[in-house]
Amino acid sequence: MATGILGQSNPSAATNTTVYTVPSATTATFNINVVNTGSSSASVSLAICATGTPSASEYIEFQTPLPPGGVLERTALVAQATKNVVVNCSTANCSVSAYGYEV
Repeated sequence: MATGILGQSNPSAATNTTVYTVPSATTATFNINVVNTGSSSASVSLAICATGTPSASEYIEFQTPLPPGGVLERTALVAQATKNVVVNCSTANCSVSAYGYEV
């Protein structure tokens, strides 16, 4: 069972990117941070979903504005086995980290 950083990514612009997948027979409790490292605003969508392509009901953030140097943080998230944490940023200047623990 992992603890600490569960997944990190610097996703390509406007691309659904799976940052972390909960292992089978496991539940994860985690936080996720998205940091805009660029000099222009970005919009961020974040989902906990069954596949790498979220459906409308799976988003927990959708096109949320993130200014340069801004941070989007979601805490105390829980996901069951095989769920994916997927992020989509409008620019390639976002850094994403999921950290927590699996049981």
